[in-house]
Amino acid sequence: MQKNILEKFEAVRKLFPHTKNVVYFNSASYGPFSTPLVKAINGNMQIRMDADKDDSPDAFRLRADLRKRYAKLIGAKNGDVGVSMHTTQGLNIAAFGLPLKKNDEVLISDIEFPALVYTFKAAAEERGFKVKLVKSHNLRFDISEFEKAITKRTKVIAVSFVQFFNGYKIDLEAISALCQKHDLYFVVDGIQGMGVEPINVRKLKIDIFASGCQKWMLSPQGCGFFYLSEKIRPKLQIPFMSWMGVDWKMQFGDLFKYEKKYFDTSEKFEMGYYAVLNLHGMAAALDVFEKLKIRNIQKHNYELLDILADYLKSSDKYEITSSLEKKHRSSILTFKADDVVKLKEFLFSKKIIVVAREGSVRVSVHLFNNKSDMKKLINALKQFANRL
Repeated sequence: MQKNILEKFEAVRKLFPHTKNVVYFNSASYGPFSTPLVKAINGNMQIRMDADKDDSPDAFRLRADLRKRYAKLIGAKNGDVGVSMHTTQGLNIAAFGLPLKKNDEVLISDIEFPALVYTFKAAAEERGFKVKLVKSHNLRFDISEFEKAITKRTKVIAVSFVQFFNGYKIDLEAISALCQKHDLYFVVDGIQGMGVEPINVRKLKIDIFASGCQKWMLSPQGCGFFYLSEKIRPKLQIPFMSWMGVDWKMQFGDLFKYEKKYFDTSEKFEMGYYAVLNLHGMAAALDVFEKLKIRNIQKHNYELLDILADYLKSSDKYEITSSLEKKHRSSILTFKADDVVKLKEFLFSKKIIVVAREGSVRVSVHLFNNKSDMKKLINALKQFANRL
């Protein structure tokens, strides 16, 4: 990586106070806060505590700005993106809003994160369509099984961008081609790739993309965004709506207007999301991604994980359980040990934060990590291996 880019990463690392005390490898669960984020939230709390002005116009402008900034990150148009509370809000728009009929089929992998499965299952019970769980092989997503599972009743393929438990990045181009071939709706849970894997939702012809921002996007919990393609928005049949789904132009002194038309943008489906503290936190967090660029973050993370992978491959005490294949790798690396729980606890005692998922230790590397962090992890792994 070029020297000037490395300097940018080191400068950004200084914005994260936790780096002085712990080695944090758990952004796939939730990301640590930066000082600019905390400052932005505290600033808004001070305004609300003083209560000496109406800051609601600022919140509306901030939300509009966030839509544009998220849209740019994923290759979308401004009107395609809405601000949300979490990934599941966007998935609910898909599950309850797509024009599905009784006995239509939705294909989901049998190793998906529960948010995707349970959201579609609930909608299926109410609306009468069917959720088919497509079998995986050796805990790996298998696109060939999806091809075999498609029938005349299949209408939707719903997948995660990156699998939560082993970091397996799904080939979205291949899934997109499958959807185009069979005229299927394409839904993506993007939370485990958003912020660390470049994506262009329009080129991929994704219909609905949903992502929380509390993980890799390093934002507060309870916030996210969704993308609804221009083609899909008119077809959505949403069973919920908000009075904020129409344009009041911030004229709240004359609210007896009941003939306003709903937005034709994704803003229509936001449900009036108005957690202003989160909005300020999201805006501050985005500054980092716009400065470093997601492609640079991806390269940075992969280079650090390559160091870890080289050590793990040289040791007879550990076994890598993630894919290192170029098109399927991500910023998550998982590996097995004789006692995963004890290893996790040992690392925690060394102030190295990882988690256990589906029988493996999960290491999720992010933009604030550096080679020193990776060296500390590897040294700790060597110490644990010597105790076995």
